[in-house]
Order: sequence, then C-alpha cells, then structure tokens
Amino acid sequence: MDISPTYSDFRLLQGDCMSRLTEIADNSIDAIFADPPYFLSNGGISVQSGKQVCVDKGDWDKGGTPEYIYAFNRQWLSLCRPKLKENGTIWISGTHHNIHVVMRCLQELGYKVLNTITWQKTDPPPNLSCKYFNFSTELIIWARKNEKTSHKFNYETMKQLNGGTQMTDVWRIPAVSQWEKEQGKHPTQKPLRLLYRIILASTNVGDTILDPFAGSSTTGIAANLLGRNYIGIEQEPQFVDLSLRRRQALEDSDKREKLFRKMRENAKEATVLVNHMREKDRELAMRLGITYLRAGDSKGSLLVKQGFERLGYVCLHTNGEDPLLFKQKRKGFQIWTAEALREKGFSAENAPYYAVICFDSTTPIPFEQNIDLHKKRYTQVAHILPFGDFVSVE
Repeated sequence: MDISPTYSDFRLLQGDCMSRLTEIADNSIDAIFADPPYFLSNGGISVQSGKQVCVDKGDWDKGGTPEYIYAFNRQWLSLCRPKLKENGTIWISGTHHNIHVVMRCLQELGYKVLNTITWQKTDPPPNLSCKYFNFSTELIIWARKNEKTSHKFNYETMKQLNGGTQMTDVWRIPAVSQWEKEQGKHPTQKPLRLLYRIILASTNVGDTILDPFAGSSTTGIAANLLGRNYIGIEQEPQFVDLSLRRRQALEDSDKREKLFRKMRENAKEATVLVNHMREKDRELAMRLGITYLRAGDSKGSLLVKQGFERLGYVCLHTNGEDPLLFKQKRKGFQIWTAEALREKGFSAENAPYYAVICFDSTTPIPFEQNIDLHKKRYTQVAHILPFGDFVSVE
C-alpha cells in the first residue's frame, strides 16, 4: 500500500522490500541509497547517551548464517538493478559484518563498483570491551548499473564542498545529532549530512531516489530538501509513522530552513563566523559550503549562536575593504555565556554567547575590571589571511 499520497515528491511503501520492489517500474530510478541490515543484533553491547546498552535493534537485524546473509543481499540487489536507469548508481552502507558480502554480490550481478567511501565518525562511542580498536568508521560502496555506461557525478560540486580541491574517499562526518531526532529516532538512523553529500554527488534536481530500507526516511528528507523525488520501502509500522512525521515537519518553512541549514553544516569541521560580509562575498562563501552567520551590532566581541561554539576561522569586514580572514593557530579561544559576562561587569544585552578570542589557552583573559574589547591586550589576532586566499574567487 502506498501510504503517503499527500506528497508528490515523497512516496512511502509499507511492506517487505523484496515484494514491494517488484512494483516499481524498471528504468525509473536515478539513484539508490540502501542501508540494509548489518546483522549486528546478537547480544553484544554498545554505548548510547553515555550508558551501556544491548545491541538489539530489532528482529530484522538478527544475524543469520553466512549462507542466509549472502542470499538476502543477492536477492535485494538483483531486484534493485533493473529499477535503475542505464546511468543510475547505487550506494550501500555497511560494516565488516555485511559489506564484503555486498561487494561480492554487486560484482556477480554485473554492477560496476566506483568507490568505497570510508565514513569516519567524528564522535564515535567508546569501545567498552577494550579488546579491540574503537569502531569509528562505516563503509559505503558506490556502484553504477552497468560496466560501460557512464554515470552522473557532480565533480565540481564535490570539489567546492571540499574547499576547491578534489574530494577524497574518506569523509569525516558526525553521527546523528539531537536535532535530527525531534520527531523520534531510529536505531540505525544515518545523519542528514551524509545523505546530503551522497545526493549532491550523484543526482540532479528533479531526479528520483529509492531507499529499499527506508527506516526513518533520512534519504527522503534530504532528497526533498534538495529538490529530488523519493520512494522509500519500510516494513515496520512505527518507522513508517516516524517517516511521515519527519516529512510533515518539512511543511513548516522555519523547520525546513533549519534542517537545510543544519544539513549543510559540519560541526566538527572549521566554522567561519562572518561579521558584515558584503553580499557578493557572502553568496560565494555559501556556495562553497562555508557557514554564514551575521554577528549583528556587537563591537569588539563576536556574537556566537548556540551550535557555533567551535570556530576555526573568523572572517571580518574591515572599513569597507575586502574582508580579512583570521585563522586561529590554536584552539585556545574561550566562549563565555552572556550571564557569565554580566557577572563580571560586561554588558551583553543582545548575545546568547560571546566569543572572546584568546590565542594562548594558558593565559585566561582577566576580569579584574570592566572589559574593553577594543584594547588589543584583551583580543589578540593570529596570522591574518586575505579572504581570497581562503576560497576561490570567481
């Protein structure tokens, strides 16, 4: 049954993917993202929200014999291949528990493997057993339908996202953040930031993306935010409901804008804080994936909204000239809440956070007197680079 007829760009099919895949027209799909069972739920332990938990994601993730895992992956991959257009591609995520079997099946079925992406999680949970190296990566195979038919790859877009240089097959992206769980959570949910990059790399606006293991439909949310169409298949009723709640939230323009902005950010990478940047420079920065945040009217201090506490670069407009980028040579700057600053005699009426830049973490900024941030002794700058040296100016 098609249970989401309300949205022309978001079609959700409830049921087993093996049977529902047969209902999708052949040669109709531009790209597939699949997050199949890893077969991990066999009584192991992990960490969630700082607590030890059992790795039990559901009956659908219970491990079978090697023969069963091979037959399962070969079946769904063989059903997916005719659904792809001749230039279509497929992305499959996994760990060592399933990814090597997936690779074997892809090769047997005539797919052409293009890349194996290593997704390095910047915030992995600790390994409690202390008997292995910490598990901090997942692998994502990218393959096309045919050996000799060319595929879509938005090379220049990926290059821009990577600061003007070729993007490698190692992606440093945080795991799912709290803001992605406002409507509920799925035990194997993938981050929007990951799907944002995958969709931008291999599809164009108006394309159709299929996810045969939809879960909470992160693929669909990212696809719709980027102007693509989505077909998802999910057998668990509670996750179908979660998917629909997430899609309904996109009807709120404020929530949609928030998700789109967050999807483009990478909290663990260098964030740029911009004060009064001129419009043409701001547009260029945003096209290159650099976060833009106007600092308002604060003087001598930098307004930092929640979520922007990690600053790698600070770009300031100076007296109508081209903006200058301040590159921090150390991570010793300090963030003070407005309340803390008021306690020390500093007025902070407009800002929830102020960043007081201090490039020597061993020397805290003194509060013996009211702070005058215009004085150089309180704010020190490190190496200054012209904005044009940091990004490619068209």
